[in-house]
Amino acid sequence: MTALERHIAARIAATGPMSLADYMATCLMHPELGYYATRDPFGTTGDFTTAPEISQMFGELIGLCLAQTWLDQGRPAPCVLAELGPGRGTLMADILRATKGVPGFHDAMAVHLVETSPVLREVQAQTLKGRDVTWHDGVEDLPDDKPLYLVANEFFDALPIRQFQREGSGWRERLVVLREEALTLGLGAPVVPPDLTDRLADTSDGDIVETCAPGQAIAHEIGARIAARGGAALIVDYGGWRSLGDTFQAVRGHAPADPLDAPGEADLTAHVDFEALARAASPAAHAQLTPQGTLLQRLGIEARAATLARNLNGAERESHLAAYRRLTDAEEMGTVFKVLGLYPSGTAPPPGLDP
Repeated sequence: MTALERHIAARIAATGPMSLADYMATCLMHPELGYYATRDPFGTTGDFTTAPEISQMFGELIGLCLAQTWLDQGRPAPCVLAELGPGRGTLMADILRATKGVPGFHDAMAVHLVETSPVLREVQAQTLKGRDVTWHDGVEDLPDDKPLYLVANEFFDALPIRQFQREGSGWRERLVVLREEALTLGLGAPVVPPDLTDRLADTSDGDIVETCAPGQAIAHEIGARIAARGGAALIVDYGGWRSLGDTFQAVRGHAPADPLDAPGEADLTAHVDFEALARAASPAAHAQLTPQGTLLQRLGIEARAATLARNLNGAERESHLAAYRRLTDAEEMGTVFKVLGLYPSGTAPPPGLDP
């Protein structure tokens, strides 16, 4: 039993069952024992690998997409270039490198990162050494008086969720309970969550629906700023248009794990409900939800991959082409990951996205 598991078990014994949201938040963000507070989880030596770590092409094209949006919106200055959950800082480094040739963009923007992990902040500072960067604990701390150009890659999937199981015309929340000194899942008393009243029409008894209040609050904050000041946001993650089913999962050492086993030692995530984010982001407009591979192809990844391949041979070339396929192929990340674009109503969506 891990130290964090003992902490959680004692808390449940003292105060009763714990929601999945509380469990996830504790496992990931406990200031001393939490997953993100104690390690760098990225890359081959960590537990998972994100798109920016797979290939520089991902960050380059995302950066150029945001920069072109800035150009299309009249080159506002000053503005904010922000990333939520910047990992090792690789994505932002690639964005800055790819956009340095866009006239006026770097002079106009200031880089802001939203990161709560002290371990990852140190890594980001090294990756972005020499850059003027401001860190924040939450999206609400970002400057609110300037246009906001924001990217969030695999950020929303790590936000705490709650799960509700349909029972007749109501719901019962799935909770973390303690049985025979082991953590397991149980069901709470019948409830009627206000945000699930419209889900009775498309669910049946036993169906599970997940909600993410923190994600909706963050999407609302982003949408309100973009609607008021201009800018755009690209939210890249795995999930779908509407939540249905149990997607709560854990990854340890690049392999699936039991999310209730060894709390604090694995990454915990759930699929993103993009419909809920889009609704919460109003009055900002949202583009059609687009597969990651489709967006990257529209932004020119095939040509970029070919250009980079010219200078590579042997194993390096094969690794590069494998990375290209991993980012774009339907069997890899191409369709599992989706992109939601937010932008001011009455303007064009970011390049590669349809209104």
